[in-house]
Amino acid sequence: MLAEIKGLNEECGVFGIWGHPNAAEITYYGLHSLQHRGQEGAGMVVTDGEILRGLKGEGLVTEVFTSDAMKDIKGKAAIGHVRYATAGGGGYENVQPLLFHSQSGSLALAHNGNLVNATALKHQLETQGSIFQTSSDTEVLAHLIKRSGFSLMKDRVKNALTMLKGAYAFLIMTETELMVALDPHGLRPLSIGRLGDAYVLASETCALDIVGAEFERDVLPGELVIIDDEGIRSEMYSYNTTKAMCTMEYVYFSRPDSNIHGVNVHTARKNLGKRLAMEAPIEADVVTGVPDSSISAAIGYAEASGIPYEMGLIKNRYVGRTFIQPSQSLREQGVKMKLSPVRGVVEGKRVIMVDDSIVRGTTSKRIVRMLKEAGATEVHVVISSPPIQNPCFYGIDTSTREELIASNHSVEEIRQLIEADSLTFLSVEGMVEAIGRQEEGETRGSCLACFTGKYPTEIYPESLQAFQKC
Repeated sequence: MLAEIKGLNEECGVFGIWGHPNAAEITYYGLHSLQHRGQEGAGMVVTDGEILRGLKGEGLVTEVFTSDAMKDIKGKAAIGHVRYATAGGGGYENVQPLLFHSQSGSLALAHNGNLVNATALKHQLETQGSIFQTSSDTEVLAHLIKRSGFSLMKDRVKNALTMLKGAYAFLIMTETELMVALDPHGLRPLSIGRLGDAYVLASETCALDIVGAEFERDVLPGELVIIDDEGIRSEMYSYNTTKAMCTMEYVYFSRPDSNIHGVNVHTARKNLGKRLAMEAPIEADVVTGVPDSSISAAIGYAEASGIPYEMGLIKNRYVGRTFIQPSQSLREQGVKMKLSPVRGVVEGKRVIMVDDSIVRGTTSKRIVRMLKEAGATEVHVVISSPPIQNPCFYGIDTSTREELIASNHSVEEIRQLIEADSLTFLSVEGMVEAIGRQEEGETRGSCLACFTGKYPTEIYPESLQAFQKC
């Protein structure tokens, strides 16, 4: 589905490299491959071993990192970030990586995720004299590191990480080392690769592929990886780990050419579609998917059902970014600008429309109407995930609970609202099984909170209040 107009946005993606003379240029390409994870701001910080230099701005990677701007940032290592702005989190000052200077040295931070106890920690730090320069929860870690009493940086970082709750994949860079940390539940993806003698870190393996790096392994939940000119080493800062990778990475967020914990995203989505065909057999003439993230699931549904897959919807890739607007009227106009039905494919046909999720329902309603206006005699909507009934506090910019259509309406009521001839969501069990993660337990190491309401961490009252204000 179209994340920009339906309100289901990943917050960001991170990329880092250590030990390459063209670190800034490689980071540019790595961030470009992660652009789907954030389109409102981009930045990078580079070190030459003595000084940290930063470049960031609001906009796309190609808009921020122009040839002129890149001339002055050279070095052997870099970390980079692409982001979506969440409630209260917009503005240049919140674009990452955040860069801090002090008499004892400099520090740069890039973060994918969301800290559920950030408000409590900020209040505590402010009472102790801290002054925050941004509204980003990422800045909390910098203050905690600076206030730690340990002499070694790695120990200060480990101590600070133990105070954080929520989802985080951190890249932390000084003049002389790069540290990588993943939360104890591994809610966000983070991979390590090699490019010659250099080490590469990325939110998705597609970024490793783009820069020619070879995948080595995923960062473990509760792990701190330290990279410097002497090589790479690993320490656990937490042994109280329970895997809970965000399931929506497979369903929607990640690029289909990425692999997450050994599972290819395209294959997982095809399997979701195949499982849908088992759970929702429908008599129809064609199967189509909503570009782009639902295409794989639509192909899987078509293969399993024997109903031909057709390109019934076309995505306009030259709209620009003006459609990223908060108002409902502009959101609906964005649907018209972004998608067009193929009349020659759907006219006079019973159409199965495969999509990855329904958040508000307004986008689904508009697409169903477009297909029927193009001559479809029936439109059956099948969703390759269960109903999203609960907010996410771990870095996905969902709507308020009141706007989550599945929180307030039954499946039949949703069907009527979106004007579909039928509506089927994939079961939770079917989704988990179809994705095929090789973990033990009922959830197979997946976070299912937005579907089941069972959160892997405690949720603080201020997180709930902030969510209701979004």
